[in-house]
Amino acid sequence: MNVLLITLDQFRGDCLSIAGHPVVKTPNLDRLAQQGVRFTRHYSQASPCAPGRASLYTGMYQMNHRVVANGTPLDRGIDNVALMARRAGYTPTLFGYTDQSIDPRLADGPDDPRLSSYEGVLPGFECALDITKNYDSWRTWLRDRGYEADGDVRTLLSTENERPVEVSVSTFLTDQLLEWMGNQEQGWFAHASFIRPHPPYSAAGEFSTMYDPAHVGEPIAAADDVHPFHQLMLALDGTKAPTDAKELAHMRAQYFGMVSEVDAQLGRIWGALEESGQWDNTIILVTADHAELLGDHGLKEKVGYWETSQHILSIIRDPRHAVAHGSTIDQFTENVDILPTLSDMLEQEVPSQCDGLPLTPFIEGNVPPIWRESAHWEYDWRFSLVPHYPHGVPFKRHLETMNLAVQRSNEYAYVQFADGDWLCFDLVADPTWRTPVTDPAIVMREAQSMLQWRMRNTNRTHSDFLVENGGIGRWPRDVPWRST
Repeated sequence: MNVLLITLDQFRGDCLSIAGHPVVKTPNLDRLAQQGVRFTRHYSQASPCAPGRASLYTGMYQMNHRVVANGTPLDRGIDNVALMARRAGYTPTLFGYTDQSIDPRLADGPDDPRLSSYEGVLPGFECALDITKNYDSWRTWLRDRGYEADGDVRTLLSTENERPVEVSVSTFLTDQLLEWMGNQEQGWFAHASFIRPHPPYSAAGEFSTMYDPAHVGEPIAAADDVHPFHQLMLALDGTKAPTDAKELAHMRAQYFGMVSEVDAQLGRIWGALEESGQWDNTIILVTADHAELLGDHGLKEKVGYWETSQHILSIIRDPRHAVAHGSTIDQFTENVDILPTLSDMLEQEVPSQCDGLPLTPFIEGNVPPIWRESAHWEYDWRFSLVPHYPHGVPFKRHLETMNLAVQRSNEYAYVQFADGDWLCFDLVADPTWRTPVTDPAIVMREAQSMLQWRMRNTNRTHSDFLVENGGIGRWPRDVPWRST
């Protein structure tokens, strides 16, 4: 059985035409959903990219893996999806990037170039195409086709609208993936990590004009009275959405164009799998690392506690379980469920570190007797102050106050700030997260529920094991003499 894990960077969970989006067209993702299982309330656990991907790849909440920013190292002792795939007999192969920084204990001294970039490759992957490192591989490919490819990476990406889609960064990645797939024997594991629809907001070729800015709809407006954290995000150039109506509409139109372009690339992949006879021998899992505010609450990018920053797509097709194809799952699911799900699919033990749960019962057409009643995510913004505190702050723990956690249930969204502040929204009265809950009893109940969530999900790698009678309980996976 082949495995194809696809991530679409910064893909909002509502940007699917099969989900009823009034503007965006995604025929190829729609088709996958019709022939697989679509999880309608799927959430990333953190943002930006490195924290979100750390949760996806390790099955752990941010409070356990502790990747809190782009550049925070991933601890070398943590298991991940690539290492699991190797245990299952695969050579997991990467196309794109994973944004996981090296554990500094593995560096070859202070001059090791891996200490100067967060765009490292997750341990366990064999990298067939690395589009990081200044996108040099794509630049060379562009120049070979007669296109200018100078300037910084942002300039290169922001001018995609000036070049035909045949030379887009997504086309480039897809071409390399298809060539590799054509040379493989059955039984491969590939991770295609697409940068789009991540900003800059510039869709390639004809996709840049696919959507009329006059018809892209309005974002959720900011509330009249906003929290100080919200005020901070509105004050920053990198997170404040355009206030000019035309500029905002242009941004939304380009984002929707990027969504449709990457959907078209997926259509090429589905076609190649069918033509080679591998469509019914390939597990396909499509998700994202986080979402995009796209003007909601006056913001852009992926920050803070808001739902549209963390609600992402998740579609899984397992050809062995056609009985569930075309189904939609409305229970809360999370990106920490991806590693447990793939482990279960590949008949591997779910790593004890995992906070997530296997989605395989849903994929097989069943409903688990017990499932989570809420979704959770976290956001940490200490990265802006880390350079000013090279040795930490041992007494006041100032950096540790610059984070928040969210619990989102059917009825309420509760936000806990590490400095002691909090927010609570009534989602029944107002699903846009702008109507506060004022009943102290409800607030207390939601706060206690979040406390229970954190207490239930502390690291369990060794906690279910006792050094007694030669060792009892759940053994750690990597005890060498037990695996021989």
